[in-house]
Amino acid sequence: MNKLILGNLLHRPLRSLLSLSAVAIEIAMILCITAVMLGILNDNKARTDGIGADMIVRPANASFLAGFGGAPVPAKIADVIARLPHVKVAAPVIVQLTTGSSVENIYGIDYPSFNALRPFVFLSGTPFQGPNDVIVDDYFAQSDHGRKVGDTIQILKHPFRICGIVEHGKGGRKFIPITTLGALTGAPGNASLFYLRTEGKPYEQQVKQEILATPGMGQYQVQTTEEMLSQLTPERIPGFNISLHVVIGIAMIVGFLAIFQSMYTAVMERTREIGILKSLGASRLYIVSLVMQETGLLAVAGVGVGIALSFLVRVWVRRTFPTIPFVITPHWMLWGAILASVGALIGALYPAYKAAQKDPIDALAYE
Repeated sequence: MNKLILGNLLHRPLRSLLSLSAVAIEIAMILCITAVMLGILNDNKARTDGIGADMIVRPANASFLAGFGGAPVPAKIADVIARLPHVKVAAPVIVQLTTGSSVENIYGIDYPSFNALRPFVFLSGTPFQGPNDVIVDDYFAQSDHGRKVGDTIQILKHPFRICGIVEHGKGGRKFIPITTLGALTGAPGNASLFYLRTEGKPYEQQVKQEILATPGMGQYQVQTTEEMLSQLTPERIPGFNISLHVVIGIAMIVGFLAIFQSMYTAVMERTREIGILKSLGASRLYIVSLVMQETGLLAVAGVGVGIALSFLVRVWVRRTFPTIPFVITPHWMLWGAILASVGALIGALYPAYKAAQKDPIDALAYE
């Protein structure tokens, strides 16, 4: 049977190659979309954790997604929080979502307090020397044919001079003075949120109670960084799972239709061959098994090619767009393989059934 299966696939190499390619494209679509979407989510969590804050304070009704809340509260609240017991650092920050050449969050920071949370690691350059300076991370510096200290970039249609390049992983990729960002966004003297560093985990609940007991701050959202990061899940991001499932569904439909058409055509072309097999005593189960094993072999080969293609795409993305996280996980490799294989086998069910139903006498008379 193995020789028969291989012979059937090699008899029409172009059709077999197209079927294999459809499965490969299916799994590559699944792996690439999950690599980008989950990569961005996990990268955001890692960079938020890399800020070095123990707690985060946001105004009431502010979104837990940084960049969506504007800058609605006075930045001077940081001075009030910093005077509370067990608070070592309170850093006001504006996080502004931009949708220019790319979607990103620009961080407006008070450099002394933000740096006190966890110091920047400078690879070149210095902290801000003026109101129109910007600090960028090494990933951004590597993108767009490379950036260096002294170059000018546009942020919110305003020119900024790169004064320093730092290691990635501390919040955003671009940092400008909070006063400058406030003026550009029409919120001078305001902040989006406050990052805190306390004297230790045992004091976090006490600090939270002290903040909420401060006049005018009873409605503020006060969370530990751990609590905030636990909210950054696919289930909490609006439309995340829907988008993911839609793309996976489209990929499965593509694979299903390609396999269905290929195997149905193959069955019609091999009517006489099937008649010979049945006249020699082949059962319906044997015919079904023959078609399904051919499909299974195509699916396995397609899965392997699709995974290899996904890793090639990852290499290309990392070289061309270093700021885009692209993470292929074993979990989704397994799920992609299962979904692609199941879709292919389902696509072959009807052709296999048609093959098993053929009458051997009619099949032998087929021209």
